[in-house]
Amino acid sequence: MNKNKRNFTSGKSLIFIYILLCLAVLAVIGMIIALSRSSNKESADFVPPEFDAAAVKGIPDVPENLGYSSPYQDGMAYRFSVCGKVFEGDAATAYFTSDEENDVYLKLRILDEKGNILGESGLIQSGEYVKDIALSRKLMAGEKIKLKVMGYEKDTYYSAGSVVLSTVVG
Repeated sequence: MNKNKRNFTSGKSLIFIYILLCLAVLAVIGMIIALSRSSNKESADFVPPEFDAAAVKGIPDVPENLGYSSPYQDGMAYRFSVCGKVFEGDAATAYFTSDEENDVYLKLRILDEKGNILGESGLIQSGEYVKDIALSRKLMAGEKIKLKVMGYEKDTYYSAGSVVLSTVVG
């Protein structure tokens, strides 16, 4: 009797193991399907940023009081120049400039202290600049803001890195 009982118990164990194995295989298949659908959806929804209609070819003639500089450091994927001094108003005079030697598109965002977007340029190409960035609200003197420069690879629009500069409205 013990022999029959042992065979019956080991048969139950095999069925239980088989069921667990089937469930594990089904779970892996489900995860693969879910991941492939979500990655396809993300790439299908991506819309590249538009180029800035106000972009001008050349190097701007910038008034000295705007703190126009090129904060390049070794290892950066691109060079740009921008005004570090931003004044009160509903537009920021930035003279946002992409160096002629860049092999990426650039974009500038102006953010408040919490990271909310107050204004942004469209993409600019190498050797172009945008003088003013329209803002969603007026900036007040003493307000802390950030200038975020983002680089995009030309063919893929993959990120070429970003730089964030902090400043205070004058």
